[in-house]
Amino acid sequence: MPEIIRHDGSIVADDWQVLADPGEGEALELPDAPCLVPAELWLAGREHYAGKPEIGLWLDSHEEPELVADHIHELPLIAVNFPKFSDGRGYSSARLLRERFGYRGELRAIGDVLLDQLQFMKRCGFDSYVLRPDKDITKAPRCLNFFSNAYQAATDNDEPLFRRRGEFPVATA
Repeated sequence: MPEIIRHDGSIVADDWQVLADPGEGEALELPDAPCLVPAELWLAGREHYAGKPEIGLWLDSHEEPELVADHIHELPLIAVNFPKFSDGRGYSSARLLRERFGYRGELRAIGDVLLDQLQFMKRCGFDSYVLRPDKDITKAPRCLNFFSNAYQAATDNDEPLFRRRGEFPVATA
């Protein structure tokens, strides 16, 4: 069974299956296990999926979080796909889901997720991560907290470093 990394550094089994967008004329078949449905298909069948704790959705990098903003509180898990490690749109999606739309459920990074991205993803609001298959998951806990302090405010700490350290004295001339 695949494994995921949680924001606290624990490595656990991943019960969720990411369902691919079916081809033209094909129907989406749901397994008898928790699954993540493509966002547009979830919206099209929302009445059928809503309120089921074993069904979440995943956003592709080109899909805006506004697409599902009115329904996010119905979802136990939202995943954001990173099609390539250099595509940073998923970071913005995570911040919007957490800060603008108030999503409090599990937010997962999927796709081309690398170890050196984990702390930055955590700061943007992700709380679980599926690493790319060729990466060593045992190194992930260290990567989540590689830096002890960050200068900027983020979802994990809404005060910048200068406010956490107190006011600096102002030099007078």
